[in-house]
Amino acid sequence: MTFLELLSPARDLECGKAAIDHGADAVYIGARRFGARASVGNSIEDIEQLCTYAHRYAAKVYVTVNTIVYDGELDDTRELLEQLAAVGVDAVIVQDMAVASMVEGMGLHASTQTDNRTVEKVRWLRDAGFSRTVLARELSAEEIAKIHSQVPDMPLEVFVHGALCVSYSGLCYASQHCFKRSANRGECAQFCRLAFDLVDSDNKLIERNRYLLSLKDMNQSANLAKLIEAGATSFKIEGRLKDATYVKNVTAAYSQLLDAYIAKHPDKYRRASLGRCNYSFEPNLHKTFNRGFTSCFLEGRRPDIFSPDTPKAIGEYVGKVKEIRGASFNVAGVATFANGDGLCFINDSNQLEGFRVNRAEGNRLYPLKMPRTLKAGMPLYRNNDQEFERQLSKNSSERRIPVAMYLSETDSGFVLEASVSGFVSVKTKIEAEHQSAQKPPHENIVRQLTKLGGTTYECTDVKMPANFNWFIPSSVLSTMKRDVVEQLDEAISAKRLVPEVPSEGLRHASGLLRYGKYTYLHNVANAVADDYYSSCGLTGLNPAYELKPADTALLMQCRHCLRYALGACSKRLGNTAKPEWKEPLYLVSADGRRFRLEFDCRNCQMNVYNDN
Repeated sequence: MTFLELLSPARDLECGKAAIDHGADAVYIGARRFGARASVGNSIEDIEQLCTYAHRYAAKVYVTVNTIVYDGELDDTRELLEQLAAVGVDAVIVQDMAVASMVEGMGLHASTQTDNRTVEKVRWLRDAGFSRTVLARELSAEEIAKIHSQVPDMPLEVFVHGALCVSYSGLCYASQHCFKRSANRGECAQFCRLAFDLVDSDNKLIERNRYLLSLKDMNQSANLAKLIEAGATSFKIEGRLKDATYVKNVTAAYSQLLDAYIAKHPDKYRRASLGRCNYSFEPNLHKTFNRGFTSCFLEGRRPDIFSPDTPKAIGEYVGKVKEIRGASFNVAGVATFANGDGLCFINDSNQLEGFRVNRAEGNRLYPLKMPRTLKAGMPLYRNNDQEFERQLSKNSSERRIPVAMYLSETDSGFVLEASVSGFVSVKTKIEAEHQSAQKPPHENIVRQLTKLGGTTYECTDVKMPANFNWFIPSSVLSTMKRDVVEQLDEAISAKRLVPEVPSEGLRHASGLLRYGKYTYLHNVANAVADDYYSSCGLTGLNPAYELKPADTALLMQCRHCLRYALGACSKRLGNTAKPEWKEPLYLVSADGRRFRLEFDCRNCQMNVYNDN
């Protein structure tokens, strides 16, 4: 049996509980420091509460400790890890090898920040003592399958939804270079969401003021089967900066998809936690924050991966502007609208414009302020659905664990057994006089035992021996029921369907490849990490870019390629005509800084260098 895990983000305790309530098998959350989203730290007390809540469903909590740390921060890091282990955290997600060496009593997951895109890297991580690898977002289904086939004992986690970084994670130094805000320290300033001019070596303008590095959001909802069949077992939703409504909707959508897949293969797959959800809304991925969707490179290189017109949320397509009349307009489409909806469109200057609906009368809309650039025929998008947000702002899901009960008599009383299929079983006995029932007792007993409101359980089956004909007072049934519920709580909280393998510390492992001449790409920021890499055969590494910036530096490694996006790739597109520009090409930011592009066709990769 293979267990499949839906892994959801938690900005805070509220979001974490919402994720569990809406079907997550695990959540990941940042602590007070050392997480790759520095702005969303959480106290140890809140993380402990989240662990308690998640473990009621045998769900897990992972904490992101996935930044690089400096020498002066090692003691604080060790203290934090000890605290996390003490409050029941199941695993930590780690980038820095110094941090990895300190992990005890918890699973050790290799963050996507460690640049996990090859068989060799994943094998090295396994040999080094990691219990899971979070793969690079850029990998194809074939590449994932290859990794799984050659390192089958390493559990693989893949991203399935949310924002995409244009650079391989862990290998982006543009924010540090431009703004002194390190992506490897959780302070990314989103350089890739800026507008650039694209010019050639003669300063000929190719593109003006376009968001050439801004990718659409990932959406693998149509590709879960491919990912499962490729060997992935954990499916990660990006979004530790997102609010609870985003978490609810996206978690529910993917939870339903996983359940549907498992229903087709019940003998082969199972969810990695307990409980089933009943939703009061219909999940819809298009109705929450998105920049438009792409399957990234899962099915190979595609031209629709980036969004050059805007880095902002577009939302769902709702139709075209039919006609404009004074301060209102009609929409041609089947969408329904509500007062307060947020709508947007791309104007003739390729800029995103947004506005609020003051009043909606069917498909005739009255904006608070009529956009001057809105024209008939323009596609219209909704990036804030008031009615949908209203539904999600309330309690929108109930998660219950199915329980079967069996009541029978003993020589001196009765015994009640309660079981969660294939996981735990508990029982309680009570001394009580045997009194023959005046009328058949089954209906009353079933009614009493199935009343489990206020608990995490729903009783789906009550059985008794065929000749069971005893009267049992309601108070006795209540006592027995309360006892087995308490035992179930304790038993479930104490174990997981897929136990984490606690780290026993890093092991020396060989076979890790160097990053050529740019050895700062190993992100070595402290002496412990440097010593560890040396023990593995990687000597003479340069310090992390944050500690020692290079004069001419490789700032990004990207699978996204502008030569391909602009139709000039002879390797992939078969275009033999030479483009009307002279390479190298340069990205020019609004403040005049230039960034040289190198097209590494052998590795099908675009490199970005500072060139000032």
